[in-house]
Amino acid sequence: MNTDVIVLAAGKGTRMYSDKPKVLHELAGRPMLTHVLHAARQLQARKTCVVTGFQSDLIRNHYSSANDVGNLVWVMQSEQLGTGHAVMQAVPELTDDDAIVLILYGDVPLIQPESLRGLTELAETHGIAVLTLQTENPFGLGRILRNDDGHVVGIVEEKDATDEQRQIKEINTGIMAFRAGLLKKTLTQLNTNNAQGEYYLTDTVAIANAAGVTIAALQTQDEHQVQGVNNRLQLAELERAYQTRKARELALKGVTIMDPGRVDIRGEVTIGRDSMLDINVILQGKVSIGDNVVIGPNVTIIDSSIGNNVHILANSHIEGATLSDSSHVGPFARLRPGTALGTGSKIGNFVETKKATLGTGSKVNHLSYIGDSEIGEHVNVGAGTITCNYDGVNKAKTVIKDGAFIGSNTALVAPVTVGRQATVAAGSVITSDVPDKDLAVARGRQKNISGWQRPVKK
Repeated sequence: MNTDVIVLAAGKGTRMYSDKPKVLHELAGRPMLTHVLHAARQLQARKTCVVTGFQSDLIRNHYSSANDVGNLVWVMQSEQLGTGHAVMQAVPELTDDDAIVLILYGDVPLIQPESLRGLTELAETHGIAVLTLQTENPFGLGRILRNDDGHVVGIVEEKDATDEQRQIKEINTGIMAFRAGLLKKTLTQLNTNNAQGEYYLTDTVAIANAAGVTIAALQTQDEHQVQGVNNRLQLAELERAYQTRKARELALKGVTIMDPGRVDIRGEVTIGRDSMLDINVILQGKVSIGDNVVIGPNVTIIDSSIGNNVHILANSHIEGATLSDSSHVGPFARLRPGTALGTGSKIGNFVETKKATLGTGSKVNHLSYIGDSEIGEHVNVGAGTITCNYDGVNKAKTVIKDGAFIGSNTALVAPVTVGRQATVAAGSVITSDVPDKDLAVARGRQKNISGWQRPVKK
């Protein structure tokens, strides 16, 4: 079955009160439109036509370098004359009349691929299929009209419905699938004889029914997957629905979630068995977490790989880093991009790293900055140590070899190398290389001044 997709994304989004196109507002760290495009891509559609209008250039530019949304064809809707009119703009791109055409919306971000597959299968059999929802609050939404046999015969919008029709609880989600030839034929028969003076895509159902076509319907019970976003409150509600769904998926795969209402998944995340997420953990981008990992409260992990048996304590921030098995981080640590921790290594409280590698068993326990550095195995870096990697113009590298001991409050002025088993005395400023096994002392001689008087407040 060949499938083409049309995504309607031309709306202004007035109620968002924003200078940004509505479909680019983010849910779980990605634009709403991206969620829709990812769902469509799982159907292996031949092409995806995105109909844009308001701020079209901003939307197209956003996806100009995207490689995870499939083959996009951009279509312009200069005037917003309804959903039917929007689909008409994409008709020239539909060259195979036997293909199935799926109609999606850029502001309905949680639509599930399983529902779309079911809808396209029904359309292949019947020629047209609609996705419906049974709801206790149908106000403002199009109602599904059925005949005495239970077959769908039409869809009526709220503004055009009679009082009796407004009592119907089954509503149109707007998501539909057609055989391409039937879609083209019914679109030519649309008119604007309705309360809004627009071309309603939903009128194709009554037109097809009048021509003897049996309209199939797929009813979902999941209100969130078909909910559109018109304002920021609705976006926030869907954000929480998405996060609850993701937390549930992780919990059912063996991850302990201390509070599913206080965890945020904002990307592609995999977590092994018997790992634990405490409250207010944020996982963003591409994150891989192994088995038996403990992540404390208020931790953020972005685009990082975490091995097995790792402990990350409270209030730590990890981005673009690789943590090997049994490493230990935090609390209050910041690991910046390019950080790689060896097996059993440790980054302690109030330590910041950037483009730094630590070998097996090495430790930077307290109050230090380690940047542009290569640290060997079983190295101890004392509290308050700084690698001075920037001279105001250029960056330089610090190398600390296996078994070295760096005393507290040391400044290592790069480029500099500390040899194997070497020791740097506390309070030193190291500006030249330290040979293997040497003790380096680089500080002024202490002088005690007797009788010195402290300043007094005037």
